[in-house]
Amino acid sequence: MLSAALQSDLSAVVEGVNMMWVLTVTFLIFFMHAGFAMLEAGQVRSKNVANQLTKNLLTWSVGVIVFFLAGAAISTIVGGATGGGSYSVVGAFTDLYAPESGSAGVWVNWLFGAVFAMTAATIVSGAVAGRAKLRAYVSYTILLAAVIYPVVTGFTWGGGFLDALGFYDFAGGVIVHAMGGIAGLTAAWIIGPRVNRFNDDGSVNVIPGHSMTFAVLGTLILAFGWYGFNVGTSASPLALSDSGEVVLGSFSTVGRVALVTTLGMAAGAIGAAAVATYKTGKVDTLYVANGLLAGLVGVTSVTDVIVWPGAIAIGLLAGAQLPIVFEFVEKRLKIDDVCAVFPVHGSAGVLGALAYPFVATAFWNGNASFVSLAIPQVVGVLVISVWTFAATALVFGAFRAVGQARVSQAHELEGLDSSEHGVDTYPEFGGPDDAGARVDGGVIRSDGGVADVSPNSHRAETVSDDETEKDL
Repeated sequence: MLSAALQSDLSAVVEGVNMMWVLTVTFLIFFMHAGFAMLEAGQVRSKNVANQLTKNLLTWSVGVIVFFLAGAAISTIVGGATGGGSYSVVGAFTDLYAPESGSAGVWVNWLFGAVFAMTAATIVSGAVAGRAKLRAYVSYTILLAAVIYPVVTGFTWGGGFLDALGFYDFAGGVIVHAMGGIAGLTAAWIIGPRVNRFNDDGSVNVIPGHSMTFAVLGTLILAFGWYGFNVGTSASPLALSDSGEVVLGSFSTVGRVALVTTLGMAAGAIGAAAVATYKTGKVDTLYVANGLLAGLVGVTSVTDVIVWPGAIAIGLLAGAQLPIVFEFVEKRLKIDDVCAVFPVHGSAGVLGALAYPFVATAFWNGNASFVSLAIPQVVGVLVISVWTFAATALVFGAFRAVGQARVSQAHELEGLDSSEHGVDTYPEFGGPDDAGARVDGGVIRSDGGVADVSPNSHRAETVSDDETEKDL
């Protein structure tokens, strides 16, 4: 009798400690929004900073309520409907709104899922910065939180058909990051590039962000929060053995996740720096920062089940592909992805998921064949990519059809801080900037060079002599 009572007390202790652990890492992941805010604000013009910060604030504020009211339940329903499990449409909502007595972890687990959902949502804002209407972006966030993201999690973490197939994504390398990157690229394609981004002859004008300092600070905040993203997902601190003893959770797994996360992060920065140096002869700071994030994204889906040399390999590849994919998107596809969300989150996340069979511990230990690991990953990536592209294209295509996808050219040149919010982020520094400072007839480039502005370029047609004198 005493033994049973003691075991019951220990169970309560274990449950309490584990829930506090989940809440702690949840708060750490939430802090990543500060990183996204600084990273994106640093990469936009000073005349668009307040707009970008507002989008980050509203992404969380609007999205998290929608995810509570609808998104989490829809994920449960989609998981049960596509995975063959039992589910109740009404119960999916009521179990969250009013959990039974004793279900202490329901709302804790919901919040843990919500911070992942909002991470996917906020990625999109960086791709469409500087020209998307606030109402269009917020409306898309509502639909992403209510349906688009929950369908993806229903297929996978919710026990749906991709989970049954064996698709593996530990902490959201594809489910969160690649999904957000693909959505961002699709939205940027449909909305169109910023004014003066491309010339009539197809050449590209670099429009540098206003603060490298903010961008790097945001990068490091995101990297810090990523330990909550990955390590926080890996295991609960305590467990109760069959004999009723309190034992530590699987900290061998926790250690592997922490190591892989760190190695992937570092290798990503090195890979991007190496390729950027090879291509331009200079170490581009922004490529290094984004390469660090790409390395993190690359290992996120497989961080608990790969050998540690694989973490370095995936990180290097994820970082190395960043300058190449960004240039392809910019110069070949002519898509204006302002904060490089597709090469950082989209292609890096896909690369990590598809690289899994090559570096999986199960493959190297002889416990699984390459084909059995590869097929579910390929199918999962394809399904999530097609769904995300189709849903995002439908939403932003509808906004564009009714003229509500982007602001007017006049408002874009004026700056969204003024036209959308009626503020000037840096009033003591003079008026909002234009598309770029003029130096010897050119536009200052972020790589230190000067882009030529010919009389036939779009910029030459839209920038007046008065504006040139103001810039100088």
